[in-house]
Amino acid sequence: MKTKIGVMGSAEQLPALGEMAAALGKAVAARDLILLTGATTGLIYETGRAARDAHAMHIGISPAHNERENVEKYDLPLDACDAIIYTGFGLKGRNVVLVRSCDIVIFIAGSIGSLNEFTIAYDEGKIIGCLKGSGGTADEIERVVRSLNKPTSSKLFFESDPVKLLDLCLAALS
Repeated sequence: MKTKIGVMGSAEQLPALGEMAAALGKAVAARDLILLTGATTGLIYETGRAARDAHAMHIGISPAHNERENVEKYDLPLDACDAIIYTGFGLKGRNVVLVRSCDIVIFIAGSIGSLNEFTIAYDEGKIIGCLKGSGGTADEIERVVRSLNKPTSSKLFFESDPVKLLDLCLAALS
C-alpha cells in the first residue's frame, strides 16, 4: 500500500512560500506517494496542485457535506484534487479525519487550524515534519512541544528544505 502524506498549514496565499509549497508537492509525486490535504486554498492548494500536476494522487478531505457546500459555504476549490471526501464534520471534525488518514503529517506555515491538526497528530503518535522558516505553526511547534512537555510516540523533524524534510519523515516510517 502506498504511503499517505498529509500536508497541512496555511490556507493563505503567501507568494514568498509558493515555491517551497510546490517543491513539497513535486517531491511527494516523485516518490509515488499519495497526498492528503484539507482540500483548501493558499499554500496547501499550491502543494496539492503541484503534486497533482506531477501525477501524484491528491485526495482532499473537506469539512463540507457535499460539493455545493464546499464551494458556497467554505469557498474551497475543487480543481487541485483527484478526489474529495466530504465529511460534513466542519473544520475541526475534518481535521481529525485528515490527520488520522495520514502516515506522515507535514506542516508548512499555518495558524490556529494547523495547530489543531498538530495536536491531533502529536496525540496520535504520528511522524511529523515541520518546514522551518515557513512561519506560523510550523515554526512554533518545537517551542510548544518543549514548553508543554507531553510525552507521545510521535517523531518530530524540523528542516528548511521541503525535499529533505520529506525524506527524513519517510526514513522514520521505514
